[in-house]
Amino acid sequence: MKQETKCIQSGYQPKNGESRMIPIIQSTTFKYDTSEDMGKLFDLQAEGYFYTRLQNPTNDMVAAKICDLEGGSAAMLTSSGQAATFLAVFNIATAGDHIIASSAIYGGSFNLFNVTMRKMGIDFTFVEPDCSDEELEAAFKPNTKCVFGETIANPSLVVFDIERFAKAAHAHGVPLIIDNTFATPINCRPFEWGADIVTHSTTKYMDGHDVAVGGCIVDSGHFDWMAHVDKFPGLTTPDESYHGITYAEQFGQGGAYITKATAQLMRDLGPIQSPQNAFYLNMGLESLAVRMPRHCQNAQTVAEFLENHPMVTWVNYPGLKSNKYYERAKKYMPNGSCGVISFGVKGGRKAAEEFMKHLKVAMIATHVADAHTCVLHPASSTHRQLSDEELIACGVTPDLIRLSCGIENVDDIIDDLNQALASIQ
Repeated sequence: MKQETKCIQSGYQPKNGESRMIPIIQSTTFKYDTSEDMGKLFDLQAEGYFYTRLQNPTNDMVAAKICDLEGGSAAMLTSSGQAATFLAVFNIATAGDHIIASSAIYGGSFNLFNVTMRKMGIDFTFVEPDCSDEELEAAFKPNTKCVFGETIANPSLVVFDIERFAKAAHAHGVPLIIDNTFATPINCRPFEWGADIVTHSTTKYMDGHDVAVGGCIVDSGHFDWMAHVDKFPGLTTPDESYHGITYAEQFGQGGAYITKATAQLMRDLGPIQSPQNAFYLNMGLESLAVRMPRHCQNAQTVAEFLENHPMVTWVNYPGLKSNKYYERAKKYMPNGSCGVISFGVKGGRKAAEEFMKHLKVAMIATHVADAHTCVLHPASSTHRQLSDEELIACGVTPDLIRLSCGIENVDDIIDDLNQALASIQ
């Protein structure tokens, strides 16, 4: 099936007389006839559900849809995109291990890696996404367990060279994990370029309507864990908390990674997505293939408008021919990248703040990547505690405006931006 059809059909096929929509199984627990039946579940010898903190039928149906869209072998939902990022890495890395990550990633992910997970004893090396082959090679260590990057970085909009980093990771016997939130599987399927694991903040385009926080992890099923037994003992040696099960042996190359993340990490940490939120997410997924082209078309038109506006000093959008990542974006995302643009206005911080006051269609919000056009001036909001010098040092200029183009009529978005820009002249 094509992606448009998968958005509707994958994950759940109702039988005769069953509900057309995915049912919401709003239950914490599940009933069994005998203790032996339940015991098989606890030993991972049978499929089924015994407690929603680990798995829930509604969640699994939605995860299966995302898995199909990405072309993976197995998937799981999480409570948020941040939880997905953490579990994806922690599933194969523990104290004493090392991770390579792109320096151009979402600030929350950077802090998770650089602060919180360092406290857990996991070391990180951050590399520029455009580093040389020599610099990338030098980042690897004997205890490196994975490489992490974002298809399109939030908010820098750096387009990650998936194929190049995948080859480097595989040469060292480790998987490449890609956060595909901004592109979605409608515009990019990282597995086709060598990535091994994909994560999503489903809160963004997948949900698309500011309704439910959530995340997802998808395994490609391509990485051979048993070929690197010593490097990934959590998957290739017995887990005593499950009666000595070896995940890679019992669940195979396509099922080991997600089974371990579910049976072990979700069991112990519990960042499960609620069935109600999974239901909302599924509704968003049904229109994802229709919405993404509109987001991209609107963003392209708006970016071109801004690039030619006298009150705009610079525009960053991968769809512009003037953009540093234009050719790379065309390679990985030939049908469009995303709806997020960043740009600067003449007059710096003061002018940017004035511009924000006059917007009528664009909604001032911390969110991005949904049906509403949203706008944010980091210097006066999320980064307001920093001086202009400190802002520049962390890559956020005082004049920077982050604009997430929604699916409204593009003329209305442009008219709104135009009148707001006129207010600062």
